[in-house]
Amino acid sequence: MRSIDLNSDLGEGYGAWTMGDDTAMLDIVSSANVACGFHAGDPATILATVRRAAERGVAVGAHVSYPDRVGFGRRNMDVTSEELTADVIYQIGALQGLCAAAGTRVSYVKPHGALYNTIASDSRQAAAVIAGIQVVDPSLVLMGLAGAPILVQAREAGLATIAEAFADRAYTPEGTLVSRRQAGAVLEDAEAIARRMLRLATDGVIDAVDGSPLSLEAESICVHGASPGAVAMAARIREVLLAHGVKVAAFGGDA
Repeated sequence: MRSIDLNSDLGEGYGAWTMGDDTAMLDIVSSANVACGFHAGDPATILATVRRAAERGVAVGAHVSYPDRVGFGRRNMDVTSEELTADVIYQIGALQGLCAAAGTRVSYVKPHGALYNTIASDSRQAAAVIAGIQVVDPSLVLMGLAGAPILVQAREAGLATIAEAFADRAYTPEGTLVSRRQAGAVLEDAEAIARRMLRLATDGVIDAVDGSPLSLEAESICVHGASPGAVAMAARIREVLLAHGVKVAAFGGDA
């Protein structure tokens, strides 16, 4: 049976402020990209999230970010390589401690927001992130944008990688994400998105924003936990995939 991972960005609440429905999403996804405090998340929220993930057998990934709580990690930063490497080490280490307390572990790293988009093609910052991962645990898997140079760079450096596609984001014909500043960048029709992800999982193709077919070899599908109707969207994607013989499972096989 064909298999694909389904992931979501979770643990992004802060204090009295909640973002998304982590509990409901953890009943649907196979992997959870958990905030590490730099763009969102506080220790208690993060710990509660990884505990729920452990209870459900959901794999946990470190959702590392630029230090940008006000901008939710979506503002570009021209940081030094040394600083970025240290930031990545710090965030992974913090999540590893909380995971140990919850009886689970960090199995992969997925950069967040502006950092994710920057390192997709910026080899200097990509190298800094890769270095941070390797120092902490070279067995950690790096999740990155399907088709992006970062995946090749990481593999050449000795890291295992997982190629990711976004269910709720529009793509350019070149395979990059349409900027959130542009109309139509974020998709919301759950039924259309589910059909789109089924085509991706079975044929490796989605339609770009201009209607042209785009080939993507993706091993994981992301639904942003804070997107409108995220839980219903993720549930429908899972239902459609399973109905057509596509298994939803963490890429490592288990948590």
